[in-house]
Amino acid sequence: MHVLSVQLRDFRTYARAEAHLGDGLTVLHGPNGAGKSNLLEALYFGCTGQSHRTRNERELIRFGAQAARVTVRLIDEGRPHELAVGFEPGAQKRMSADGAPVERLTDFEHRPLVSVFSPDRLELLKGSPSLRRSHIDQLVAALWPSRVATRRDYSRALAQRNALIAGIRASRASRSTLSGWDLELTRHAIALRDDRASVVALLTEPFAQRASALGLSGTPLLEYRPCSRASSEQEFVHELQERLQSDLQRGFSTHGPHRDELLILRDGRELRSFGSQGEQRVALLALLLAERAVLARERGHSPLMLLDDVMSELDSQRRELLAVELSGGGQSVIATTDLSHVPQSQCAGDGGATRLRISQGAILGEAMAA
Repeated sequence: MHVLSVQLRDFRTYARAEAHLGDGLTVLHGPNGAGKSNLLEALYFGCTGQSHRTRNERELIRFGAQAARVTVRLIDEGRPHELAVGFEPGAQKRMSADGAPVERLTDFEHRPLVSVFSPDRLELLKGSPSLRRSHIDQLVAALWPSRVATRRDYSRALAQRNALIAGIRASRASRSTLSGWDLELTRHAIALRDDRASVVALLTEPFAQRASALGLSGTPLLEYRPCSRASSEQEFVHELQERLQSDLQRGFSTHGPHRDELLILRDGRELRSFGSQGEQRVALLALLLAERAVLARERGHSPLMLLDDVMSELDSQRRELLAVELSGGGQSVIATTDLSHVPQSQCAGDGGATRLRISQGAILGEAMAA
């Protein structure tokens, strides 16, 4: 699966523009503020229907315009496909796949998987556990699409149980009605926990290898810490019952996968608390590269990698290692202010990088680097 091009209309700083991507590495270069990050965001928006930079989608519309639209053209197993997303304030977002309206682009089987590295994404390491849980759940869905409903089913059962706890606390419901939702919650909780544990097990070794290769000192480790260690549904129900009085006092369920944590460690200490920003950047990059390798192995194709300002804090040796890693298969788009940061070995000869110069909302294609 390859993304061929992305068309933008009134998106951020772009009035109308089109970028054609290479089969391997595409390098976006230009000064700060030229629109490189906006183009990466447009690619993500066109493939997922969401922005990875903001929740306020009004920010996506070019100043003075009424609506924004992004169209992504791709090819999968020799067949062309098209994804389109349009947004206008006050109206429902319009998404389509091959011309047919869809509710979610993520349900379209020919949609490319997308992975993003940007300075903003350090929140994945530094932010709340919910961000890391959500990230792992997205990877579960990418690896095993048939299991995508597990998280939704668990969330629905949790909401029902919480509503019932609130009713019991207010004397509007009986405790006897809780057992049915305990069983329903338990069934989905164990499935969700085990899916997450399986993903982390697949990631652990490739993450450690790439983190060390990219210069993270010590012993890097991913560790999944589930809230429950129950080995059966009966044990999990027992855990829920043990905590019922605490749940009633607090007004919500305090036990289950919604309290799990993914730890990113170096020598047994959390990088979110005991790592520099540079070390956190390396760990995030290593995690995304490990996910790329696992997806390529398990699903047969790599996600589209969008890398914003990734080379600036790596030395020349690590840049070369990253470039070699990215050249192993799949598409990658790197944004940089300095072309010299991209190893020349990746910009030369047959199959070298496609270069796009970005200048004030204009995308200027260049010949392959010689």
